[in-house]
Amino acid sequence: MIEVCYYELLEVDKNASQDEIKKAYRKLAMKYHPDKNQGDREAEEKFKAINEAYQVLSDENKRAIYDRYGKKGLEGQMGAGGGGFGFDFGDFDSIFDSFFGGGSRSGSRRSKQDKYNLDTAISVTIEFREAIFGCKQEVAYKYKKPCSECNGSGSKDGKRTTCPDCGGSGQVFLRQGFMTFSQTCPRCKGEGEIVKEKCPKCKGYAYEEVEEKITVDIPAGIDDQNRIRVPGRGNLSKSGARGDLYIVISVKEDKKYVRDGDDIYLEVPVFFTQTLLSETIKFPGLRGELELKLKPDTKDKEQFVYKNEGAPNVRTKRNGNFIVQIKIVKPSKLTDEQKELVAKLHESFGFEGKPHEKEYEGLFDKIKHWFGY
Repeated sequence: MIEVCYYELLEVDKNASQDEIKKAYRKLAMKYHPDKNQGDREAEEKFKAINEAYQVLSDENKRAIYDRYGKKGLEGQMGAGGGGFGFDFGDFDSIFDSFFGGGSRSGSRRSKQDKYNLDTAISVTIEFREAIFGCKQEVAYKYKKPCSECNGSGSKDGKRTTCPDCGGSGQVFLRQGFMTFSQTCPRCKGEGEIVKEKCPKCKGYAYEEVEEKITVDIPAGIDDQNRIRVPGRGNLSKSGARGDLYIVISVKEDKKYVRDGDDIYLEVPVFFTQTLLSETIKFPGLRGELELKLKPDTKDKEQFVYKNEGAPNVRTKRNGNFIVQIKIVKPSKLTDEQKELVAKLHESFGFEGKPHEKEYEGLFDKIKHWFGY
């Protein structure tokens, strides 16, 4: 069996930071979660694999061992037999909470009578300007509710029987050497019971999906991968309670502006003669026109900071800074007329126009003396 690199599974570089690893995992876990890929065996296996990779790479000690010795170096620390980590779909509840607002008012957000998480998450993409200034966005999504045919049991006749694999305990035990490990039963998903004859409407999943549209106020200053919690718009429980909807914001990049937190960067091209002539240039800020007085000693890549002209902080409402970085532009070719004009300009500076001669004055005579010229 070919061993897939954990970094490749999470689609990150081997030098990725913990934040980058967490961000990559969150994206992939949402994409391949079983609730979103019912009946897709390939997605189920992918989900298990990325969770295994995240359990290792999110732990600095395990990651160090893996980087040095590979997966074999972790065998003594495995949480399940056969080289696995015993990660089952139910574990996604706690991970989901940690990413999307753990400690919420519904606790684990899933009761024993429900076959799915009550909280749900979707991704919404907005434009750069919409993130800076805020907007209203109509969001279409699907939420789960108990199947009306089987009343959320997943069974055609409403009956369930003890799982033959775990004997009703919800756990199976695997032996590795002289040690025994337990993991959630993969057949009944830890419930201890299975359906003998699946409901024809929901195919045994115990729920059906309902389409819904809501209008969401996206606050000014929201950044990429920030989330918005919409209470009571998640999945519907058998008890009639609804979980929360979490909207993960994805912000499109702008062609000119670059955002770093609440600060905005803009590269401004300046022709070299503009600095020599100390011209005042104008350029577009986020909220209007800004200007800058150039100086003859203005350098390439030099930065100028405009305080409180950046993006608003989504919590404090204070604006970050707007940072302009100068890009000195020089001509790649000159016409004969331009060469003549430049030559005249150069001559007009006299000895000042030859700084290298002034810098090394007398050095040539010194070198000649070294070699006996």
